[in-house]
Parts: sequence; C-alpha cells; structure tokens
Amino acid sequence: MIKNIKLFIILFTVTFFNTSCFEDNDDNQIAPNAVNDFVWRGMNVFYLYKDGIQDLADDRFSSDPEYSAYLRSFSSPEALFESLIYERETVDKYSWIVDDYIALEQFFSGVSTSNGMEYRLFLQPDSNTNLVGVVRLVLNDSDAETKGLKRGDMFNAVNGIPLTTDNYSNLLSAQTYTLNMAVYNDNNTSETTDDSVDSTNETITLSKLEYSENPIFYTNIYQVNSQNVGYLMYNGFTANYDTQLNNVFANFKANNVQHLILDLRYNSGGSVNSAILLSSMITGQFNGEVFSTEEWNQDFQNAFESENPELLINRFTNNDDGVNLNSLNLDKVYIIATNSSASASELVINSLDPYIDVIHIGDYTTGKYQASTTIYDSENFTREGANPNHTYAMQPLIFKSLNKVGYTDYDNGLTPDILLKESFLDLGNIGDTNETLLSAALAHISGATGKLSDLKSKAIPSLQSFKDSNSFETFNNQMYTDKTIPDYLLKTTKFE
Repeated sequence: MIKNIKLFIILFTVTFFNTSCFEDNDDNQIAPNAVNDFVWRGMNVFYLYKDGIQDLADDRFSSDPEYSAYLRSFSSPEALFESLIYERETVDKYSWIVDDYIALEQFFSGVSTSNGMEYRLFLQPDSNTNLVGVVRLVLNDSDAETKGLKRGDMFNAVNGIPLTTDNYSNLLSAQTYTLNMAVYNDNNTSETTDDSVDSTNETITLSKLEYSENPIFYTNIYQVNSQNVGYLMYNGFTANYDTQLNNVFANFKANNVQHLILDLRYNSGGSVNSAILLSSMITGQFNGEVFSTEEWNQDFQNAFESENPELLINRFTNNDDGVNLNSLNLDKVYIIATNSSASASELVINSLDPYIDVIHIGDYTTGKYQASTTIYDSENFTREGANPNHTYAMQPLIFKSLNKVGYTDYDNGLTPDILLKESFLDLGNIGDTNETLLSAALAHISGATGKLSDLKSKAIPSLQSFKDSNSFETFNNQMYTDKTIPDYLLKTTKFE
C-alpha cells in the first residue's frame, strides 16, 4: 500500500453518546483484518512514539498486498496493537485496546463494576509468596461500606484460600468473594523478623455491582491558628463531577478558606480539562496564562505549529462552559500525593509549580506525563460514524505534557517536599486530624515543626509492597483529553 499522507489537523474528541440505541453487533461479524486495519491506521496517525516503531513508518509498505499480508500475520487486533507499542516495560506502560468501548466510556464517566474496596497487597513477614491485604479506602455508598469494612482492615485469605503471589488475581477478580480477616502481630518488638499475620474468625462477603463513583470523597474545613483550612480528598478527574467540584470551592470561598490541602494520594488521573478547572479554582489570578503545553508525534506537532499553535497550549480559565469558577486566589497549596498518584494528579502539581508554592507531602508519584484519547473506527477516528459491526477502540498515548517552563519526562515521579509514607499499621481515618499525612500538612501550616519531625521519625514496618488494587483496573493511571478541535481546522488523513 503506497500511502500519501496529507496530514494537517485531525478532529479528535472523547464525546459520550447515549448508547441505548447502539446496534447489537452479535449478528454483524466483521473480518479480523478490518479491525486490524483500523488498529494500524489509528496508531500510524496518533501514536506519540510513532517514530520509534518501524512498522508504523509511512513508507513501511510498498503495496496493498504487502500491507494485507502484514495484517493477516496477527492472530488478533490485540496482538497487532501490542506489537506497535514502544518499550512496553519502561516507556509506554499505559496505552491499551478494548473490544467494548461502551464500558470504556462508562468508566470515564465514573461508572464501573466495583464492590467499593480499595486495598494494597504486601508480602507477609519472612515470606516471598504469602500475601496480606490492607484496606486503604472504602468507597461511599458501596457494598464494602454496607458490609462494615473499614480503612485499615486486613485480610490474608479469600474464600478460605490463603492469598499468595500466584493466586491473588484469580481470587480477587471474582464478582463475589469472601474475605478472611486478619490482624498484624508485631510481638511487642520493633523488629519485623518475628512479626506475623494472624487469622481471625471474621469473614466479610463482598459483591461487585455497577457503581458510580463520586471522586469528591471527603471535604472539611479546619481552624488552624484562627485561619480556615480547606481539605478535599479528590480521587479522580471525572468531568461529570466538575460542577460538584466547583460547588465545593464555592463553600470554601464562602467560608473564607485561606489554606487548602488537596489530597490526591489515591488519585490515578482522568480528564485534562478537569485538571485545568481544579487548578484554576485553586488559583484564579492566572486566567489566560499557560497551564501546560503539549508535545505530539512529529507529524502532528508540525501540523499544529503550522496551522494553529495555540491548540498546543492549555490555559488557566475562569469559567466552565460559561459558569464562573469559584476560585480561591491562593499563592500556596498543600498537595498530598503518593506513588498511587498519577497522570492528571501529577499534571496539577507540575503545572501549578511555576506559579505558586506547591508543598507536596507524601511519596514520589507514579511518573506518568503522557495523555491519551479514545480512537474509534470511523473516518476521523471519532465516536460519530464508528463502524457499527464492532466495538473495538484504542486508547494510545498521543502527547506528553510540559509545564510553563518546559518540565516533563519525570519518569521517576515528582519529588515530595516532605517525604512521609503511610503506615499500613496506622492508616488512620480520612479527614481525622491525627491521620499522618493530613496531620503533617496541618503541622506545616501551623508552624509546628516539632510535630512534623515526630511524624517523620515515626517507625514504619518495612513490609514489601506487592500490588495496588488499581493495578487490576485496565483503565487506571490515565490522563485523557476531551477537548474538540474546531471543525474549520478539520483535515483528513488520506490513504491511497
């Protein structure tokens, strides 16, 4: 296939349509090569790391038969997609393909299947295979909350089967399972070599149901030295909740909040636009200034720079679709972030940093600075006009974000100003002023340096972390764009 590309600017969008009238595709089978063709074309146009993949080169195929033979050489669209990923283990750990984009769209709107338990798995003392799970969060109005599960609860078996590095995935992926609860026994010594995880007789059965997660998990206002301190635990940049987020800041503003603690410790990302809105609510004095810039593959970068370089810039704003934002005009913000904080969470930290004093409390973040968009099998790769015979879609990385001064590529995560890790034996309750990370932020605000030093020196058992429950979710650790390029700039890619 000889391919002449006339690439200017492709309309890209993530638009959520009503799917109730979507044609049932059970009786509309499509040849695998047709889906494979979509996969190759979409990756050839959009993929951030296109230049690093020889099979995506514009001159890769000299004829249509050669191209067709190439597509037929892959057993599935997933196999082809995976072959086009650049350095999966070290660089692009985040691009994916799905065979049901309706489920993907639901996830981006905050709807998923969940029992409401978020947890972290650890290796038990003196073991390379036995695991213990620690509940780190119980989602509001979920099955886990109804069943009485609490943050800090432990379990070492599921359905009576001890958790190990070999069986944890199968056991915890079930729709319904029973947790066998446990307690940690330090044997009254500071050493971990004699510690153990002891089973109890308690069991809790959880079921995964369709669940709409409100990312605004908890808010409060504290008084510190006669000043009002706002606290917000925000667990996902979900566009459907932007209005509620603005209402939270309206309350902060009405109560004359002078300091803000933004808790992103478990926030794995989401919408770029929601990140811009949140950052604009925190500030307000930088309306129209550069929030972040985008760096695409070379074809797209050249097209944007030639046609409309402004489209590479994301700016602070003072409104959301004409509704004024409730901005606090702060010149300092305290952000709690950990190694579970990724993508859009890191975007907020990195993009605010050139403008205001960002006090990052917690741990090194994940280190994901690339964004993606949903690519559909249609003429312009958008949802409108998508091939009705299948529901495959791709979510490839399409650009990386830079802050105002050009900082990006933080592969090892963003460095905390106050390094302080959660203790799985003493998690505390979210919003409790004695909870370690919130307490550290309040101590910094009040100037209680002694208390901050005590928190830093607090002994933490050195069990080895194994897996985070978010790692089970295909769609996590995302930063996705949902803006629409104006129609007058729409040009198409021609394949001849």
